[in-house]
Amino acid sequence: MIKQAIYYETSRDGQVFFVHNRVQNIKDVAAMIKRVCPDVSIAVAHGQMEGHELERVMRDFINYEFDVLVATTIIESGLDIPNANTIIINQAQNFGLSDLHQMRGRVGRSNKKAFCYLLSPPLSSLTKEARQRLKAIAQFSDLGSGFNIAMRDLDIRGAGNLLGGEQSGFISEIGFEMYQKILDEAISELKENEFKDLFEDKGDDAVQQFVKDTQIDTDLEFLIPDNYVNNVEERLILYQKLSELEREDELQAFHEELQDRFGPVPKETERLFELLRLRRVGKRIGFEKIVLKNQRLICYFIANQESPYYQSGRFQGVLEFIKNNPSRGQMKEKNSKLLMSFSGVSEINEAIQILRQMEMIKQEL
Repeated sequence: MIKQAIYYETSRDGQVFFVHNRVQNIKDVAAMIKRVCPDVSIAVAHGQMEGHELERVMRDFINYEFDVLVATTIIESGLDIPNANTIIINQAQNFGLSDLHQMRGRVGRSNKKAFCYLLSPPLSSLTKEARQRLKAIAQFSDLGSGFNIAMRDLDIRGAGNLLGGEQSGFISEIGFEMYQKILDEAISELKENEFKDLFEDKGDDAVQQFVKDTQIDTDLEFLIPDNYVNNVEERLILYQKLSELEREDELQAFHEELQDRFGPVPKETERLFELLRLRRVGKRIGFEKIVLKNQRLICYFIANQESPYYQSGRFQGVLEFIKNNPSRGQMKEKNSKLLMSFSGVSEINEAIQILRQMEMIKQEL
């Protein structure tokens, strides 16, 4: 295969990178290539060479005096040789995704079709992570696929411990949402303990946050469809921007921006805006989780029964709402969790109306 790859490239007057990242036997590898391809010229380059010698080798390669450059990963550092359009990476399972992507980017820098060959032992003998890396680099080969590779690398290696010294984690095992929740809890704990003086509790029920975030679980479809915004990176940017909006005027402005750029907003995306409004009002009232499924709305209160929330005006407003509207909702305890349930609620905007009425009672008290 190495012989065929090299001869194909040289037959169209191109050049080849052969990456072997061990200086100790790199000349043996060059000799092996010379045996299978006796009529091609070969040069060797690595970081332990003298500077002037390395410069000479690279200059000669750029000037087409060699057909094959056997080198270490030193070639990934900014080389631009348009005539080299085949790269063969030996022992590819030992490289990280970013290294493989960077080295693959050394070819395909002209109008010729480029090829990247990854040499490794049988996949069955590799670790799970090594197999995932090789499959990822093979899967994402289109132009501009660096973002997808970075996300896959995050999924394989984990996001790390942002509040500690460790820089590797298991985000794929617990899921991004749970990781985000654990991170928020860690930050809150630091605010309440080590940095308590910097974040003084004003004691005002109107501004005190009893719930850090409200989780929404629904069987309704809410997203930015790919036939509305075609580019996946653009959709991710829009999702991120949308998640950072806090005020109603910001949501309205973002909605108008979508209409202006992409046309009428589809129903699934309208639901996404309503979902953010539902999460915001649920958080203000004091719900840790809201479930909207099978035309039923279930709102879960704070799990910690010792929370000062249950002595606050917000909870008193909820009790007043139930007292004034006994036929609309029920409050009960299930598996040691206090919840409210409403039947006949099929859309997110209906749930928002109910919660806003509940919130208005607290303001009137």
